Amino acid sequence: MRIAVTGSTGLIGTALLRSLRADGHDVVRLVRRPPRAADEVTWDPERQHVDTAGLAGCEAVVHLAAAGIGDRYWTEAYKRKLRDSRVLGTAAIAEAVASLDSPPRVLVNASAIGFYGDTGDRPVDETAPPGDGFLARLCQEWEEAAAPAEEAGIRTVFARSGLVISGEGGAWGRRIIPLFKLGLGGRLGNGSQYWSYISLQDEVAALRHILATEELSGPVNCTAPEPATNREVTAAMGRALRRPTLLTVPAPALKLALGQLSQEVLGSQRVLPKRLLETGFSFAFPTVDSAVRAALS
Repeated sequence: MRIAVTGSTGLIGTALLRSLRADGHDVVRLVRRPPRAADEVTWDPERQHVDTAGLAGCEAVVHLAAAGIGDRYWTEAYKRKLRDSRVLGTAAIAEAVASLDSPPRVLVNASAIGFYGDTGDRPVDETAPPGDGFLARLCQEWEEAAAPAEEAGIRTVFARSGLVISGEGGAWGRRIIPLFKLGLGGRLGNGSQYWSYISLQDEVAALRHILATEELSGPVNCTAPEPATNREVTAAMGRALRRPTLLTVPAPALKLALGQLSQEVLGSQRVLPKRLLETGFSFAFPTVDSAVRAALS
């Protein structure tokens, strides 16, 4: 299968490309500079431009590109960047695939469980309504920007991912693992908030399952089936690394250090992958202990 991918140099994109190519798929990478290789196609999300000639023959498009939620302090300027990178990028891709004479059969568009807002202890699946707050509104706009593809009859799926556990990069690999290795890991706030996570291996497998499963369209939660509290995640990290986890970062300190982003860190999201499970997806690392061990292996 010929598959186009944006965000191919990110944590998930890199792993997805590796998996697809290992199985013999022809992968086209969308890049924001002049092409340097035969498998590259130029696009510019801010200018709403995609070299559609390079998408010819693609049966699927996976759109992952977006600015990192936790990469910087949330100034108003960075919040605009978070929005524009998602909404403008998705609009450009959706309009490009809709304009093709022979459009792809499926567009898998990245999204996030931030869509649901703070759910507290209440478990939610894909039938839940959107929540409140900046990330919830952002996710709604992000998904709505794919309307041109849906209107063109392309099967459009929103992969609402949770926190990806990986030692290769992302928030887990760059920040959480190094802190715990130094014995500086601990719970955040009171630790009762739910973190809906997924191992990198299961994230890639879920995306590939979505590509192959014709009955899937609309939102699909990419999260492990057993959400864990921050306290449980902390304990799992301590067990895996054999390090103490006695430290606690009080909520006021997080609010001072992270600003508005602290609301998401301290918020609780107990999200279930109902549609993946209903369509026969099997998680390789369904528990937080197994996901952590996979990230550290």
